[in-house]
This record gives sequence, structure tokens and C-alpha cells, in this order.
Amino acid sequence: MGFTKKEYEFLGEIGVGPDNLGGYVDGKWKATGPVVSSVNPSNNQEIARVTEASIQDYEEGMKACNEAAKKWMSIPAPKRGEIVRQIGDALRAKLEFLGRLVSLEMGKILPEGIGEVQEIIDMCDYAVGLSRQLNGSIVPSERPDHMMFEMWNPLGIVGVITAFNFPCAVLGWNACIALVAGNCVVWKGAPTTPLITIAVTKLVAEVFEKNNLPGAIFTSFCGGAEIGQAISKDTRIALVSFTGSSKVGSIVQKTVSERFGKCLLELSGNNAIIVMDDADIDLAARSILFAAVGTAGQRCTTCRRLYLHESIYQKVLDQLIGVYKQVKVGDPLEKGTLVGPVHTRVSRDNFEKGISSIKSQACILSLGGKILVGGSVIESDGNFVQPTIVEISPDASIVKEELFGPVLYVMKFKTLDEAIEMNNSVPQGLSSSIFTRKPEIIFKWIGPHGSDCGIVNVNIPTNGAEIGGAFGGEKATGGGREAGSDSWKQYMRRSTCTINYGSELPLAQGINFG
Repeated sequence: MGFTKKEYEFLGEIGVGPDNLGGYVDGKWKATGPVVSSVNPSNNQEIARVTEASIQDYEEGMKACNEAAKKWMSIPAPKRGEIVRQIGDALRAKLEFLGRLVSLEMGKILPEGIGEVQEIIDMCDYAVGLSRQLNGSIVPSERPDHMMFEMWNPLGIVGVITAFNFPCAVLGWNACIALVAGNCVVWKGAPTTPLITIAVTKLVAEVFEKNNLPGAIFTSFCGGAEIGQAISKDTRIALVSFTGSSKVGSIVQKTVSERFGKCLLELSGNNAIIVMDDADIDLAARSILFAAVGTAGQRCTTCRRLYLHESIYQKVLDQLIGVYKQVKVGDPLEKGTLVGPVHTRVSRDNFEKGISSIKSQACILSLGGKILVGGSVIESDGNFVQPTIVEISPDASIVKEELFGPVLYVMKFKTLDEAIEMNNSVPQGLSSSIFTRKPEIIFKWIGPHGSDCGIVNVNIPTNGAEIGGAFGGEKATGGGREAGSDSWKQYMRRSTCTINYGSELPLAQGINFG
């Protein structure tokens, strides 16, 4: 039986059919769990069916993965880098098809879908170089004829639990580094984007097979909370990387911590842009638009709060409202569309609930809650909503929450200190940006009395991070760091080694023991 729609036939080019097994277990496709449908958020119609993995499939996969870890960690790091290079090439060869699938199944526009796959390719390239630079320090010893240094060794197995909004890029941030660091990877993709999980896994699996390496080095499962809980509880998994809400992340962290495992969390963001009175307003307006409505407001780095200096408040706001009214909302695969659907019917319902809460704030005169543009669901078979701007008080409780959609809260400020205080006033601490041309403002913003976020930008949006820097945030965002800089250290075990190459036994701190 073929696909229900001709436009889905391209999926065959990346190994996806109308019916698919959602578990890659010990180098074979196997799944004995329930059958689910992958749904196109543009019309809520079925794309294809997937049989999810069961706990029995998980256990079989983990046994093989645990065994494969012994072989993979023994291969020299540059040789592991060569395998990751080949994975990057395999993804590059299918870039357009994979990007199209991301847009189809997740709902982001095609340029963003292709950009997401490109991000994994970039991570592969980055990891190849890193495979020759997993360096430890040499530390001067206070004892004669002694040498002290650091050794970095693999953890063993890394579990990666990813979310729907970046269904494959976040895998790349973790898996590329984890693999060159000598770890096997166990991936649980988002339950609502199983086709992406399957397509990416098939390309990775082909590389390991071509190199006569155990397929269990990269094990993947489509499934729900049951598989995620199993990963969190599994003592064979040394590090669990989880991307999702702060609420679920705290549960994952508690579960992993109880077994003394390591946890890497990428959780909620409630990101702000500050526009100072000296800012380039055209540059700021373009940045705000991308930051607030890109991916239909479903990036963890989406700008949700906008603080405008009182002297330029109305000018910026008028320009933004004009631009918002021209934004094309529609089919993400159609040229010219800037905003696709939110991901699921539940996402659309949450948008409506959020708008209702905003309107209820409007009843309290001191809190505002005035919708300036948007604020409605677009009637269609899909999950389309209007990009929305809301004028509101920073004291409104809803401003402290993350509404996962294209809703931007706009507020006024008088001084830089006031703006920084408002930026830092929310529980989350992922991304932030300020627009100014004054060096003294820039350096205060990035300094100890500035933004308390993990990403602190100047004159660029809050979203669209490059892979070369460490990605992650503070506070309720979880404190994890992925991708570039020295994030690789989280995927390895550090040992401090001291070697005595002499015949005496001098003790540290000059202790004389008999």
C-alpha cells in the first residue's frame, strides 16, 4: 500500500514508508508496541503509521548497546571522528529530503527545516575536528619525580531525549559529540515526530553497517513517556540529555540523580529583547520579528518579552504592528510562508487558553493585557494561529510563564537598570538580547550586573544560535550546555592521574609519615 498523498512519496528517498517500525535494536528494525499515526500539522491528516517500541524492545536494545560500548570506546578518537564525518556526508546527501520531512511533520517553514538538518551536518563537521582535540591538562606536581595530568575517557552510554520543536538538531548537538567522545548513543525522539527519528536513524545506521561496526552503537526508539522513564532510570546510561519543559525536566533530573547519574537539561525559555533609546530601530524590528514569530513561536529561544525604552516605544511598536500584519501564515512547504502551524491540536488549544488568560489580565486595569494585533486561531483544518502582540504590565503573572506560541508581550521601561531587572525577573534564564550602540551599555549587559541568561546577545535576535558556542541556560532552563565550546567535557569522565617515576615516596603538603 502506498502513501495516501502523492506529495508524501519523496519520503521513500529517506527510507520512510506508509508503515514503519519505530525501534532500531541491535542493528535491526524492530518494534512491538502500539501503532501510532504521524500527523501533518497543516491539515491534521495522517502522513504515515509507526509501530512504537515496547519496553521489551528497549531492554533488548540496551543489552546490545551495553555490549557495543566496550568496542566503540576502544576505537581511537580520530577513527571515531571519521565515522561521524561519514554520517555528516550521508545527511548532506539527503539534506533537501530531510529538511522537507522536518517541515512536513513538525510544521516549521521549509528554509527552517533545511536549516535544522544543516545544523546536524555542521555538528558532524565540528565533532570531526574535536576528535583530535579531546585534550587534558598537564599539572605541575609539587613532588619531585612525579607527573600529574588529566585523562578524559568515555562515559559509556549517553541517552538523548529530544523534543518536537527541533526533532533532529538537538540530537546532533548531543550525539555527534557523544560519539567522538567514545560513547554509544540511545535516542528517544519526540512521540509526535517519529518519521524524522526513523529517517535520521536509517542514515546513521547505514554508516555503521558500511564500516562493519555494531549497529547497537546508535540505538533509537520511537515511543512515549514509558521509554523516556526507562532511560531516566537505567543505570547503564551514564548521562541523560533531556530537552523539554521545566516541569518534566525536574522529574527527569530527580530520577537520574537518585541513581547518581549525570543529567544535561535544556528546558523552558522566556526570553527577552531590550531596545535602548539609541538602538538601530530597523535592525531591532527585523530581529524581533524573526525572534518572535520564527517556528511559529515554538523555539526554546523565541522572544516572548519585549522591553522598549519609553522614548522610542511607540515608534518601534507601530513599525512592528505594520510588519506583523504583512506576515504570511500558511503551508510551511509553500514559498513565501513565514509562519507555519503550531505543532499539534493541543498546541493550538494552549494558544487559545493563553489568549483567554491575557484577556482576563486586561480586566485588571493595572496589569494591561491589550491585544494590539493577532490573538485568534485561524479557522482551517490545520493548527494555524495568528502571530500576536500584547501590550501588558511586567507585573502580570502570565509574563512569567512560557506560552509556547507566537505571542509577544510588549512593555515600557525608563532606565537600563530597570530593563535588566525585568529581564532577570522570570524563573527561566535561556536567551536574551539588547539593542544599543553604546559600549558602556553593552559591557554592563554582558557583565556580572547584566543579563543572568546562558545566552547574552547584542544587536541580534534571541534565537538562531551558532553551533560553535555552548548552548544552554540558567535557573529553570536547567543549566545544561550542548554543542560547542567545552561542552564535550560533559560527555566524558575526567581522571586526575599522578605518576611517580622515581624511587622515593615524597607526600603532598610535605607530610612525613614515618
